[in-house]
Amino acid sequence: MQDRITFCEVLPTQIYLEVTNLCNSLCTSCPLTYNHFLPFESKHHLSWDEFRLIVDQFPRLERVALHGIGEPLLNKELPHFVAFLKERGARVLFNTNAILLNTEKGDALVAAGLDELRVSMDAITPELYAELRGVDRLPQVINNIKGFIERHGGLSNPKISLWWVAMKSNLAQLPEFVRLAARIGVREVHLQRLVYFGGGEQISQNISMKADLSLFAALEQQQAKLVSECEMLAEDLGLVFSASGATTPSESVVLKGIHPWQGCMRPWMLMYITANGTALPCCIAPFATEDYPQITLGNVLNEAASQVWNGTPYQELRSAVLSSAPAPWPCQYCGVKWSL
Repeated sequence: MQDRITFCEVLPTQIYLEVTNLCNSLCTSCPLTYNHFLPFESKHHLSWDEFRLIVDQFPRLERVALHGIGEPLLNKELPHFVAFLKERGARVLFNTNAILLNTEKGDALVAAGLDELRVSMDAITPELYAELRGVDRLPQVINNIKGFIERHGGLSNPKISLWWVAMKSNLAQLPEFVRLAARIGVREVHLQRLVYFGGGEQISQNISMKADLSLFAALEQQQAKLVSECEMLAEDLGLVFSASGATTPSESVVLKGIHPWQGCMRPWMLMYITANGTALPCCIAPFATEDYPQITLGNVLNEAASQVWNGTPYQELRSAVLSSAPAPWPCQYCGVKWSL
């Protein structure tokens, strides 16, 4: 494991690489919906040449997540990206809303060797899905997942999982979400808690990233009981039910520890790279602050990844994570265990 010093001689073996920052949904919990990246990040699909310029800078890649802000299936080069990374020996995965997961795209990804397919849903009724995700596509999404499982569910790869961002507005639907996964043949369900900017201030009238909707800091007793019941339900149905990260769903929605960010290893283990080549602290950083410039650590399309990895911003980030006060970094709003 990498020593937690500010200067890291070895480049990370894990990267998050956005293949696009465009999306076909308008999720109320996503900063992309509210254009918080503009004018800092222009709308862009990662090209093949840019992809190679980035990944070829990393001598060893063990794990690559081809997602970030945006819907990966919008990039037509995605199967080629997967196939190349598999040739490099990396484990490859991405998160999708599955709206575009048709037969052709699904088959191409399986042929490319995709290791893991994560589908984010957040609701099991069309009405709530449309409210939270800004598009009325839930029946299509469920049919796409079922079709994919019918064609490829018997294979060891890709592993298929459903993901749920827990908010007060959708938590009551969580048990039925677990049952839905069992009905359509998905064997893993993952729970995340909603992240909101800063102290949870309301950014726009309808945004859900605010304290009165978020489960960020604490759960009421009834809500905690519901999560525990879902854990037991999943066990009865033979499903894996977990929070993203090395913890249980119940633990994932409760912030523990005075300085939880101090346990984070991400600044020493991985690099998050946007579709425009910008390096960010992690996949949560864009959701945890409106001040986008403060989380940028360099650009691997304009300078060497090795220079970015040990540049002043990255070294300052590592120092901040080890301190008792990482402000103004968004790390102070992270519970460490809950994100991958």
